[in-house]
Amino acid sequence: MLSHVNDSGFWLVGRFLEMDEKTTLKTWTVMETLIGTIAFLFALIGSIIL
Repeated sequence: MLSHVNDSGFWLVGRFLEMDEKTTLKTWTVMETLIGTIAFLFALIGSIIL
């Protein structure tokens, strides 16, 4: 969540999709935040059920 430009995935996605650093940072931050939030919700639901 809230990844930084030191993350190798950031650079791979940016270069693969031919985006500049500013656009990649915006896209990568939103994606990582969504993944982190969804994973947290799954873990929360799993802990409530079990």
